[in-house]
Amino acid sequence: MQYSFRSAFLLLFVALLSACSTLKSTPKAGGSSAVSSRRLEITDYAKKFVGVNYKYAGQSPTTGFDCSGFTSYVMRGFGVTISPSSSVQATEGKKIPLDHALPGDLIFFGENEKKIQHVGLVVKRDKDGITCVHSTTSRGVIVENVSTSTYWKPKILFARDVVNR
Repeated sequence: MQYSFRSAFLLLFVALLSACSTLKSTPKAGGSSAVSSRRLEITDYAKKFVGVNYKYAGQSPTTGFDCSGFTSYVMRGFGVTISPSSSVQATEGKKIPLDHALPGDLIFFGENEKKIQHVGLVVKRDKDGITCVHSTTSRGVIVENVSTSTYWKPKILFARDVVNR
């Protein structure tokens, strides 16, 4: 009887460890945390659109994207419905501190919280800052570290989690 109990315990322990393997570890500023494979799939998918042209109010990779059309399109591919408007997206999901932003979260830019001008999708956050994929008027869909950009850094406002709402 003891042997069966130990075998069952060992199987349960192995099963629990296997379940944990669906998370990938990604470094965070100030420590480490597990980032879900779903979040990494979202960012990998978003990066596939690098090079797509900018188009005002665009919501398609064939015709082009504006910033919020891009984030809306990417999230829709994962069953997350958000508005194609950046000012509305800025109210969706849960507001989070920038130093807690994870891949798949949205980062907002503008003059203030009432004047949202741009949105991007966080790819990573590390000691060098926040890197996002976003559709810009001058270069279309690109990946860049917005924390080191002289243009974007002063416009960074906040982030929102729309993945785990």
